[in-house]
Amino acid sequence: MQITAGGSAGFVEVCIMHPLDLVKTRFQLQTRGDAVYYTSIADCFKKMYQSEGLLSFYKGLLPPILVETPKRATKFFTFEQYKGLLTAGNKPATPLIYSLAGLGAGISEALVICPFEVVKITLQANKDKPGQVPSTWTVTRAVVRAHGVRGLFNGLVPTLYRQSVFNTTYFGFFHSMKVYLPPSQDTRLVLLMQFGVGLVAGVLGCAVNVPFDVVKSRIQGPQPVPGQVKYSTTFGSIHTVYREEGFRALFKGLVPKMLRLGPGGGILLILFDHVYSYLQKTFPD
Repeated sequence: MQITAGGSAGFVEVCIMHPLDLVKTRFQLQTRGDAVYYTSIADCFKKMYQSEGLLSFYKGLLPPILVETPKRATKFFTFEQYKGLLTAGNKPATPLIYSLAGLGAGISEALVICPFEVVKITLQANKDKPGQVPSTWTVTRAVVRAHGVRGLFNGLVPTLYRQSVFNTTYFGFFHSMKVYLPPSQDTRLVLLMQFGVGLVAGVLGCAVNVPFDVVKSRIQGPQPVPGQVKYSTTFGSIHTVYREEGFRALFKGLVPKMLRLGPGGGILLILFDHVYSYLQKTFPD
């Protein structure tokens, strides 16, 4: 039931929020001197629409669609399992326990999603019109031919950092604050309050993990000079970005990331709770 509820929530969330994820990736990949340079979210949408067409907003959608069910299922399922282990013996669920369960869920989630992230970032970096963009399977085969299966796990370390930091913050904050919500018989008000807490949890998670997201995109995306590996290690890449582009560059894509994962975080938690409750009522033990 946890797997089904988490997978369903992830599928709906990615279909709604994918264009903002794409814009976030474009900001994280761009450097000074790029032929096409985006100055704002609106400017990015405008230039993509003019040069690549409307369908370009959904470039790289198939990998997250394919991975969202196992990804979110892994996130929520492993979170509940880790929480169960940490509260064994009727221990109270404290904010620390929620955070540690989120940390474990983030590590588990990263191992599942890394190959899909490699393909997604490659597709999102492509600035050709949709009809000229290689398919998901073509990109996957090209990565495997060039680097072997290990190539699909390029950027695993920053992915581990990104997911761990986000989930530690996300689950820790949401479940710690959820108990303070006032009880209400108004279903819409309850949904609104849960969405608000989930939104704040998503925004906080983005704020603390975005430097790892930036270097993950740099490592997994096309290197600035073909044939030369500039971004390879997590903290080495952070240092390179900081030295060449300044501290603010480590937070590139933060606004579209927050716009995507803030509301997306609220959508995920509400859908998971309600689908899980529905399944429990429909299929009682």
